[in-house]
Amino acid sequence: MAMVEARSKKEETRERILRAAARAIRKHGYEGVGVADVMKEAGLTHGGFYAHFESRDALLAAAADQAGAESIEHLTRAIAAGKPGQELMALVDTYLSDRHVAAPEQGCAIAAAGSEVPRQQAEVRRAASRRIKDLIGLIERQFPEWGRGAAHDKAMGIAASLVGAVVLARAVDDAQLSNRIRKAARELIRATAG
Repeated sequence: MAMVEARSKKEETRERILRAAARAIRKHGYEGVGVADVMKEAGLTHGGFYAHFESRDALLAAAADQAGAESIEHLTRAIAAGKPGQELMALVDTYLSDRHVAAPEQGCAIAAAGSEVPRQQAEVRRAASRRIKDLIGLIERQFPEWGRGAAHDKAMGIAASLVGAVVLARAVDDAQLSNRIRKAARELIRATAG
């Protein structure tokens, strides 16, 4: 019984570290993630880090996976809450929302720090790639009437439009332009999905 409790406590602690690191990646980028800061954010001491991860890169890979899983979970809930026949647009509206643009630490890690992924270690790139594929797959499943190839191609274009629109909307210093970028992406996706 004590062994199960200890494992559960260790798993709980690891999850706390991962959630803190996932937020840090989205807020500060991969290069801005320090082990000491993540451990402090998780309410732990720096010394306990190596009981959970063998290296900073291992943490970044696991955190990239965690951030991606959180994003997919959030978008899956948006789809489930969408009106029948409007599930894709529920995902699109959630992704392009004011809230997502204003709070990168709570949103999609690719939109927040995707430009840094090519400079990361292979394990981080694998985790990010896996979650990008998950996003594409989630979008692809919104086109059951299309053949696999056509739906996949359409989903890749929509995913790229979503991520690009959020990156641009966050980059500009003009709220009206930010809104217009997202509106244009939303309309382009609606026309493409139709």
